[in-house]
Amino acid sequence: MIEKEIAKSLLDVKAVFLRPNEPFTWASGIKSPIYCDNRLVLSFPEKRDLVKNGLVDLIKKAYPEVEVIMGTATAGIPMAALTADVMGIPMGYVRSSNKTHGKENKIEGRVLPGQKVVVVEDLISTGGSCIGVVEALREAGAVVLGVAAIFSYQLQDAVNNFGSIDCPFVTLSNYDALIETALELDYIKAEDLEKLKAWKQDPKDESWMTK
Repeated sequence: MIEKEIAKSLLDVKAVFLRPNEPFTWASGIKSPIYCDNRLVLSFPEKRDLVKNGLVDLIKKAYPEVEVIMGTATAGIPMAALTADVMGIPMGYVRSSNKTHGKENKIEGRVLPGQKVVVVEDLISTGGSCIGVVEALREAGAVVLGVAAIFSYQLQDAVNNFGSIDCPFVTLSNYDALIETALELDYIKAEDLEKLKAWKQDPKDESWMTK
């Protein structure tokens, strides 16, 4: 099962940390039992290949008409490049904002009006930053087939946000697969599960910490 295989890899290289009893604080101020930095996968060739090939398979299955891969800046860029290289198709990336010099590009690389694009992202939390990328590509005339990411927190906000712009997304692994794998590996304890599940239901409600 690819979801759990990827989850194990992320835990193995410490790309994902679970601390249900010592929560992290995100930039938004949200208290979270999970922290994710999938860029660490790049430093481990075997894990990198697993993720890269997984993304290729995922994209071929979900978006078989893809013509161009576009990464999100900055974390999505390396995996977008690796994926596009295997697939033998063009690649570029989209900045979070326009450059302030030169041609003041927001989209780097060539994407032509009507081309069918898949956006590669490393992590989907609420989907906010990724939505900006999709909208920039659509404004440039691209047909965005959808988004493919390594991991998702499976938050309802992401479902709502992607739904609001009518953009599908698929991921290699997800929060449910991660906590199940973490339990099997004794990375977390059975009594931690209630807290972890409660957080996903409503991350802004800090009552999960007292479960």
